[in-house]
Amino acid sequence: MSFLLLAGSAAMAQLPEDVMRLGYNTHSGTARNQAIGGAMGSLGGDITANFVNPAGLGMYKVSEIVLTPGFTLANSKSVYRESNATSNNQNRFNIGASGFVSASSDPGRAFGNKVFSIAVNRTANFNNSVYYKGGNNYSSISEQYAEEFSNSGVSLNDVRNSPYLSLGTKMAVYTYLIDTATVMGVLQVLGRPEYLDSVVQENRITTTGGISEIAIGFAGNNNDKFYIGGSIGIPIVKYERRLEFTESDPSNDVDNNFKYTRYEERLTTTGVGFNAKLGVIFKPVNQLRVGAAIHTPTLYGLKDRLWTKMVTDVEGLFRQTNPNDPGIDSITSDYYDGGQTPEYKFDMTSPWKFLVSGSYIFHEVEDVTRQRGFVTADVEYVTYGSTRFNPGEETGDESYFDNLNKTVKDYYKGALNLRFGGELKFNTFMVRAGFAHYGNPYAEDALKASRQIYSAGVGYRDKGVFVDLTYAHSIYKDVHFPYRLDPRFTENTFANIKSNIGQILLTLGLKI
Repeated sequence: MSFLLLAGSAAMAQLPEDVMRLGYNTHSGTARNQAIGGAMGSLGGDITANFVNPAGLGMYKVSEIVLTPGFTLANSKSVYRESNATSNNQNRFNIGASGFVSASSDPGRAFGNKVFSIAVNRTANFNNSVYYKGGNNYSSISEQYAEEFSNSGVSLNDVRNSPYLSLGTKMAVYTYLIDTATVMGVLQVLGRPEYLDSVVQENRITTTGGISEIAIGFAGNNNDKFYIGGSIGIPIVKYERRLEFTESDPSNDVDNNFKYTRYEERLTTTGVGFNAKLGVIFKPVNQLRVGAAIHTPTLYGLKDRLWTKMVTDVEGLFRQTNPNDPGIDSITSDYYDGGQTPEYKFDMTSPWKFLVSGSYIFHEVEDVTRQRGFVTADVEYVTYGSTRFNPGEETGDESYFDNLNKTVKDYYKGALNLRFGGELKFNTFMVRAGFAHYGNPYAEDALKASRQIYSAGVGYRDKGVFVDLTYAHSIYKDVHFPYRLDPRFTENTFANIKSNIGQILLTLGLKI
């Protein structure tokens, strides 16, 4: 893989993990949709169809207005180098699928039932907090910077203004976390913690924000047998990550020229995208519905703002020449960017999604008050390895993005997502339950990620008014790399993360 090559660019804000951040997301929507596991591919009759299979809008006979407020509770646990830790909680309010649907009917024509909808939905929720800590006798974060500096060909005198070094490496040189040394007559670049038997590493990451998507959907209905629809999506990205990584010497030896280094980072990503969704639903008999949909990749135009800081304590390294030297150096990215927080513009193309679905309706008749419930299921395939990054208008670093795309292609694979759900109806009152499983997108067997969602809810419908309440509990498993080394020489270490996220959704609607 090309991890080492990726480190050779100042635009370090774009990494393979962006595939997970912007592409590995679970479906969200109204409380009804979430209660049945998000399985909306063939069911229809819900404003969430804008974001799953727009053909489902064609089942509307009357117009409606929908609002879905929600509340999220998040907690993460991690395992790193056989050490356990628990993060802080993250609780946030958010808005699920909300908007309006306008339906019109002309019974004398084919596709006489026409539906138009505008909706907004929180399609990704970034609110989370991760913390892990452990002893590491295998590698050091300093090796990442030493590798990059050694392979760059840049001299110590040219570090500050070099376009070939990342901010992290520049700060590692400035604070003497890495330095040159002659070993057996050969000049080498070494990290100070490399001399130690082991280090203690600690990483705290807090993320906030999400992706809110505006969708404009159209659908038609031919004799209540065949439905076709499409939607245009405009996702708006707002993401912030605050990171603090510390590496320290557990020996308390004051003569080994290293006590600790601390790297702080504040990254914000903003941008907007464009995508399209096309779908069909067919009812061969009243009780059965089958559906299929295609989601095009989202074309994102994104901007990163990155601020970093590094503090390193090299103890008494320079006290022989300067007795008053405290041995602590610190530097921020402002030193290299004229006091300004640098901006990196780039484009991203997200994965394709392909969906097939089926639903069975119990005792379906034209009078919906006599329906007794349904079961429904979706199968979705996502091409995570097809994600691509390109330089923005002002970035222009083609080689960096070529290497990034090669890494993404090797690092990720396609994965299947499964969603199931059902509803029982008791006149005006309904109960629902669902389950969803999102498969592992990593190509390497050692890396595991999955998302499982267990959900249940209730609903009420009478005289054009409907109220739905749902609780969905998500279990997310993923990996996190505190730093990356050249895998040709050193196997990368990572933390296994398990997040438990609870979401409460309330949908209020009025048919008009």
